Amino acid sequence: MAASFVNILAAFGAVCLLSGCGSAGSVPVDKVGALTWGTWGSYGRHKKFLDLVEKSCPDIELEFIPYTGGNSTGYSWAQMRADDISDIFITSQILDPELAKERLINLSDYSFVNDFSTALLDQVAIDGEVYLLPVSNAVYGIFYNKTFMEEKGWEVPENFGELEALCGEIRAEGLIPGVVGTNLTGDPFSAVFNLAKTDWLTTPEGIKWERDFRAGKAHAAGMWEGTMDYVQKYLDIGMFHTDPQDRSSPQLILDYLGNRKAVFCTAVTTVNITEFPDSGDKLGMMPFISESGEKNIYMYAPTFYFGISKRLGQPGNEEKLEKAVRILSLMFSPEGQAAFVDDESTPCVMSVLGSAQVPEESMIWDARQAMEEGRTFEMTYAGWEGILSDVGQGYKEWFRGENDMDGPRCIARMDELQRNWLDPAGQTDFCESTADFTLEETARLVGSALGSAAGADAAMIPLVEFHHKGVELRSCISGKLYRGKIDTEVIASISPGLDGEYAVMTMSGAQAKELARTGFFAEGDSVPFPYILVTRGGSELEDDRFYDVAFLMKGYAEETAEKFSVRVFPQSVRSALRLWLEGKKRVSPSEIPWEP
Repeated sequence: MAASFVNILAAFGAVCLLSGCGSAGSVPVDKVGALTWGTWGSYGRHKKFLDLVEKSCPDIELEFIPYTGGNSTGYSWAQMRADDISDIFITSQILDPELAKERLINLSDYSFVNDFSTALLDQVAIDGEVYLLPVSNAVYGIFYNKTFMEEKGWEVPENFGELEALCGEIRAEGLIPGVVGTNLTGDPFSAVFNLAKTDWLTTPEGIKWERDFRAGKAHAAGMWEGTMDYVQKYLDIGMFHTDPQDRSSPQLILDYLGNRKAVFCTAVTTVNITEFPDSGDKLGMMPFISESGEKNIYMYAPTFYFGISKRLGQPGNEEKLEKAVRILSLMFSPEGQAAFVDDESTPCVMSVLGSAQVPEESMIWDARQAMEEGRTFEMTYAGWEGILSDVGQGYKEWFRGENDMDGPRCIARMDELQRNWLDPAGQTDFCESTADFTLEETARLVGSALGSAAGADAAMIPLVEFHHKGVELRSCISGKLYRGKIDTEVIASISPGLDGEYAVMTMSGAQAKELARTGFFAEGDSVPFPYILVTRGGSELEDDRFYDVAFLMKGYAEETAEKFSVRVFPQSVRSALRLWLEGKKRVSPSEIPWEP
């Protein structure tokens, strides 16, 4: 990703007076006065809010529960299902409203909720009550080179007819009208769904269809034909050009728009520039254009939702609940929102407060007006996780002219994928955990799978910790395996956030045990992360014998790699873990078999 861009949907760092390390194990509930808070990385990015809370709430103690794994949203709801959430809960999607009602405190009667607009509260309400509130909203539209448009005398189109005519002028100039992101299949998925939302998908009929489709009670055939025809029109006028190099969306914007190769870019990304660094051209954002122009819309996605564990409503936790409410009150105050919404570093991020003002010259001024007029809609994600990537892949093939894909075939693919996803025989559960694992037990499970895949004698697995300096290690185990069925989503939740290869080093038993005792010093950190040493068959390593020891990707210091002549192999821990678990069928903390 280009250095001038920030993905606001990256993980979120936690706050308040930094008075204690987070436990790597279970969430403590009996430490009077201390609030637990799940961290999602990105500690330093929210330093402004940290400073504000430290100044405003010096009496509040927080204990951090770090997570840096490969599936933050999925893991947050796995914790919710296991009733293992932190006192202040964080997630990026409301995946299970009924479970939220069961595990979280109703926030409806707290005064800070009064600062939200009725429209936003309606969008997060669960049976008329509020359990999770977004801290800010990332706004999405179509990016364009504003300076170039003004120089050419081209105005932002207000309907498809005007867009079609403008694209004709752009092509006559020898330029590409619009480029669409395809590096992630979520981009073509969103490109198609956002056009559907300019028409029928945001109507009561469309909302009912989506609910029924996800439940297997409706079909894409008979509903999506008009949208696919409209998508084809965008393709015909050159709005959905794909990048041959399949670069990331930020790179597309910098190259195609910044270098005036194209005028528009359709991509789900947030930027932290308002003008291009080389030319000084200003960047603009316009809505998704409906065919008639009567429903030009913007999309938004909450950066994070916050809630309070219902545990704090139990007798004896009154003090903790009062402090948790104070933190959320600060978060949803003008001062707190200013710490999350920075016009310079995140110009496409909008405050959730109804009273927040947006300057007319701001990139999101029109989007703010659209929100007040009810022309902004939440990005489609929740409920589509099982087929989103594959549906998006079909759209990508269509955009690129591959595999004879077209609108009708995409519709058929949507129906087929959903049928397979909902068919119990087609489900992807391949193993079962018979009990909840601790974090150390999960690390031993992953280490056994990695060591087995590597043909090693042992595995050295870093364990997550919260470090005061904000060093958040992604090459470690930070998610626990809970009781229940194991599928690819669960594997992603317990796998390290940094993945794609592993390493093997040869060392004596004494050297391996000493390394495990010393721990892993990550770059820039003076405090080591603990190592979990896992051995084949659970045997004790002999001091004078030499062994092959497997390591996670980047789960070792450079000095260690040099000392023991590291050999790196291209295989992800996720794939190794899946293959290993498929052979076990059932695992438990007391039985993590790695056969000798």
